[in-house]
Amino acid sequence: MKFFRFDSLLQNNSWISPAFVGVDGNGLIQNLSSEKPDEEIEIIDGFALPGFQNAHSHAFQYAMAGLAENHPSGADDDFWTWREEMYKCALSVDPDQVEAIAAILYAEMLRVGYTHVAEFHYLHHDKEGKPFGNLAEMGERLVAAAKSAGIKLTLIPVFYQKGNFGQAPQPRQRRFISKTVDEYFKLLDASKRILKNHSNAYLGFSVHSLRAVDLNDIKTTFHEGPQELPFHLHIAEQKKEVNDCLAFCNKRPMQWLLENLPVNERFHLVHSTHLNDEELKKLAASKANVVLCPSTEGNLGDGIFRMKEYVKMRGHWSIGTDSHIGLNPLEEFRMIDYRQRLITNHRNTFEGDASAYLVNESVSSGREAMGVSSKKNFEIGKPFDAVVFNSRSHLLAETSEKNRLATLLYTSDSSRIIGTIVNGKWVVKNGHHNNGQFIKDNFARAMKQLKNR
Repeated sequence: MKFFRFDSLLQNNSWISPAFVGVDGNGLIQNLSSEKPDEEIEIIDGFALPGFQNAHSHAFQYAMAGLAENHPSGADDDFWTWREEMYKCALSVDPDQVEAIAAILYAEMLRVGYTHVAEFHYLHHDKEGKPFGNLAEMGERLVAAAKSAGIKLTLIPVFYQKGNFGQAPQPRQRRFISKTVDEYFKLLDASKRILKNHSNAYLGFSVHSLRAVDLNDIKTTFHEGPQELPFHLHIAEQKKEVNDCLAFCNKRPMQWLLENLPVNERFHLVHSTHLNDEELKKLAASKANVVLCPSTEGNLGDGIFRMKEYVKMRGHWSIGTDSHIGLNPLEEFRMIDYRQRLITNHRNTFEGDASAYLVNESVSSGREAMGVSSKKNFEIGKPFDAVVFNSRSHLLAETSEKNRLATLLYTSDSSRIIGTIVNGKWVVKNGHHNNGQFIKDNFARAMKQLKNR
């Protein structure tokens, strides 16, 4: 076994100090104790936290991060105008470029503490909208990128069928489209096959949104789809989406979903921004998980999820980075909290230890979004995936155990991270990724070819 010694390791309700972790050749935890073993030990001046889960990613959009921020005078810029820029990006990238973009994105996720990402994948076809000979070609490139970066991946092939409620798809959406449920299931089956030889890759399934798939086909997809997999979809992200849904079927998006599908803990509902009182109450009671993407939601002007009320109802949630305008999980946590403080004028968004709640809930529900269930931060027999913060950094070094996590979460940035461990091995250490130069070179080549920056 390989042994690590940390100054402290964060469990759900306490720190283990010091913490000795023994992992086997498969990266599974076999020893977890404050007692020193009679073995050779790697000593680390750091605090180990569970690796974070990124529950919502569109990897190709990283190529356009920062490119939609020039707002001409008098222009009315919103999510829908941003979407046109996204379409341009989607129509420009080939499989090699998507792999290169995803690899550097995933490497960056690891650098800031994510160890598993859910890839909400709808860029399925070639630039003309024709399926590749391998239906899952683009998904396989994302799996290859994750392997190159060393991050765990849950691939979520997305069913995308319509241009809006009841409308045919636009030409700009041609790379996304599966015309029927059967076409989508063929794509899902092809995706399942490519994952068979990858131990760190998992599968989920999805419809993009209520506006992007026929409502009856949404019901068929869920009921006839795999019953053991997590089910993801965008919902109620934009006010226009809510109004369009009302005009089309006389129901609000979340209202329709709750009335037409057996919403439960298998559901991971991205954004859920615009909910009324009844929807919020029923959503929390359903035990479904909301996937919040604060940086992207702020960047796109989506709105603010009703987090403070939802938490009091014991609702569950995880975090994602969506379009990747921001990547740091600590910043996502702070945005979740601070935007509630700004709209309520109160500081206590969460009762008790806010930092412990933020970490524990996001990790637990994030794992559910990945299709991996584990309630404890670290557990014997489970993979050792961790992000390690420098215990000698100035504020942390002088802070009591009681205030350590709050100091770390509310004051730290990525410069405090020593590195990230996946399956018991360092993937990033002291700012250097094991495969970093190869990943950077491929990304630089891809961007020179794209010429979009």
